Amino acid sequence: MSERRPGELTLAEMLRWAWRQLTSMRTALILLLLLAIAAIPGSVIPQSGVDSLKTSQWQEAHPDLTPIYQKLGLFSVYDSAWFSAIYLLLMVSLVGCFVPRTFVYWKGMRAAPPPAPRNLGRLPDHTSYDAGGTPEEVLAAAESELRSRRFRVVRAGDAVSAERGHLREAGNLLFHVSVLVVLVGFALGSLFGYRGGVILVVGNGFSNNLTQYDDFVPGSLFAPDDMEPFTFDVTDFEVDWLTEGPSKGQARGFVSHLEYRETPTAPTRDYDLKVNHPLTIGDTEVFLIGHGYAPVITVRDGEGEVAYSGPTIFLPTDQTFRSFGVVKAPDARPTQIGLEGEFYPTYAFTEETGPFSAFGNAANPAISMLVYAGDLGMDSGQAQSVYQLDKSDARLVRKGDGSMFRVDLAPGQQAELPDGLGTVSFDGVQRWNKIQISRTPGKLIALAGVVLALIGLLGSLYVRPRRIWVRARDRNGGTHVEVAALDRSGGGDPSAELHEIVGALGGGTPAERREEKS
Repeated sequence: MSERRPGELTLAEMLRWAWRQLTSMRTALILLLLLAIAAIPGSVIPQSGVDSLKTSQWQEAHPDLTPIYQKLGLFSVYDSAWFSAIYLLLMVSLVGCFVPRTFVYWKGMRAAPPPAPRNLGRLPDHTSYDAGGTPEEVLAAAESELRSRRFRVVRAGDAVSAERGHLREAGNLLFHVSVLVVLVGFALGSLFGYRGGVILVVGNGFSNNLTQYDDFVPGSLFAPDDMEPFTFDVTDFEVDWLTEGPSKGQARGFVSHLEYRETPTAPTRDYDLKVNHPLTIGDTEVFLIGHGYAPVITVRDGEGEVAYSGPTIFLPTDQTFRSFGVVKAPDARPTQIGLEGEFYPTYAFTEETGPFSAFGNAANPAISMLVYAGDLGMDSGQAQSVYQLDKSDARLVRKGDGSMFRVDLAPGQQAELPDGLGTVSFDGVQRWNKIQISRTPGKLIALAGVVLALIGLLGSLYVRPRRIWVRARDRNGGTHVEVAALDRSGGGDPSAELHEIVGALGGGTPAERREEKS
């Protein structure tokens, strides 16, 4: 058996060292900072679980970065392995940090104040005077005065020791516990909750079951039976537009009018759904997070049959609600028809910029779309996005002379398609709402953790631990009294309280006392 070299650690010693490093205050602060930094991509990069539409748009606009971001889990930061690792390490570090400190604090609370130093005159804040009473009377008065000031007092021999301010350390511990409580609250929400989104055309309804969602992100321990059985209809939608100033044309505020039932047998209620004013039903919250336009488009094929008809979701691309969308008519004959293009709420045109939307409101709506004919890939059995058109096996429809053909229509107009493919009509404009529905069981726990953190922070900032000693001895037939104070928090000045205590003991004013400062 080989001898261990000097400085070489055994496995047990290595594990003990690693545990001490993990549970140190420095490591907990570093992990807390890393968690905050790790959350930044979740705020900057669109998250698939929050807004899948915005995420898909970002991915289309950044085809080179998308594969890298997907490998790093940046489109679902809070579900990624690296974010979970930081999260769990922080929880372990906090538990290992505050549990031992709690026992130390408990012992400190039960321990008596330390005895008076031999030479009180060496402390930074001290004073002495000659009293008229006996040492016993002076010490009894000091004990009573210090107790009235909420000091813990112990008398030993010719001195009284007093201490207060243990709540400062309690505030520090409470702050650590609160961070853990917040983490537990978020963890419960991630495990047992869910978050989903749906786009509803105004006038349509929603029932809270899995088949109704456009995107749905459940927690790891989510159970469908926990979903609240509510329904609601979007009966109307109002937008307040800015008509002047640098933000002219943008939406200043919007409200969606709902009629909802908490259960199928519950009475119908009304609610005005606004941004940051969610509808709360049980443990579930319904948020309004976006809106846009849905042009009503009808496509008739070459045989005159309706191949597609209805409001079509177009996604806004700028603040004037210039929007992009596609129409798919897979049942058209003799060949499938697809349209891809833009919607302009207030159509305008200049030679410099080309077509654009001058205003967000639908004051002069128009559509401008390219037409494709052929196989749209909808019979392959593979899932397709309703906001993307597969043009790999389809041809761009052109005029008879080979020039570009576009469907440029205002409401009520109709266009004939070349080659006898059929017609396209623009029948009107409807609005849609983007609704997010989430259930976060741990939100109240997280809120309680935030409140506890504030209380703990206030305690650690404003409670100052201090010690006071009073010694009384016979000297030359009289009583010589020494009083000293020590501020244990650093930066505090206990001299004012020291003089108040001496004054209450009959020591006179500071000018009347012989005072020494080191």
